[in-house]
Amino acid sequence: MADQPEEVTRLVEAIKAFEAIEDDEACAVAVSQALKDWTGHQTRLRQLRQQRVQALKAQGRTWEEIGRLLGGISAARAQQIAAGVSGASRRKAETAKRAEASDG
Repeated sequence: MADQPEEVTRLVEAIKAFEAIEDDEACAVAVSQALKDWTGHQTRLRQLRQQRVQALKAQGRTWEEIGRLLGGISAARAQQIAAGVSGASRRKAETAKRAEASDG
């Protein structure tokens, strides 16, 4: 984990802390609370990533460069992130497109 940002390391350590809770009830309650709140945090993280990808593009980075920075994703996916297209909405659009093609 040495090459990960400190914030990622802390998140992984927080998950390990849940795993270390010995009392089953206490662990289940704590994890449930974290999962209940996670949707909002996930949305905030996606918005933050979108804003920063847009800023990188405005600074003159290419979509290919941004894709490499984000873990080797494609340039097209980097553009989708900047546009706010989530994985769920991409899958939904792909499913609709396949259904439309099979109907035609």
